[in-house]
Amino acid sequence: MNRWSAYLLSILRIIAAFVYMVHGTQKLFGFPAPFPLPHLPPLFLAGGIIETFGGLLLLFGIFTRPVAFILSGEMAVAYFKFHAPQGFWPLLNDGEGVVLYCFMFLYFASTGGGPWSVDRWLRKWLERSSRIDCDSARLCTFRVHSFGRGDRVL
Repeated sequence: MNRWSAYLLSILRIIAAFVYMVHGTQKLFGFPAPFPLPHLPPLFLAGGIIETFGGLLLLFGIFTRPVAFILSGEMAVAYFKFHAPQGFWPLLNDGEGVVLYCFMFLYFASTGGGPWSVDRWLRKWLERSSRIDCDSARLCTFRVHSFGRGDRVL
């Protein structure tokens, strides 16, 4: 992996989360443009909440992996519920964006948020702490020095 790929991952996460979040703010707040339906059906309301607040968490890289997994699932549901019934090809059923978001979020769920994320900052802070050791497998071990009972995995 070259030295820029991790930073480009963070940039991709930030841009994708911002653009995605706007879909939710449109549904919930009518910003930046009003949503075409005056009253949101419950499924659209749930989607708006997930898109707005999940996008915000992803934008800052907070709980990146679980949030990205949930967002990927939401996009899979959106595709099969609203786009796939109109035809198989995403080009013809207006599902290209949904498919791209689904797999982009699945990628973020597997890689994490990159170096410019709250998750990474928190992990570095934990590693600097004298009582927490984090290895390359991303498991953090809590050392119980005062009781001498060994290590506990967080």
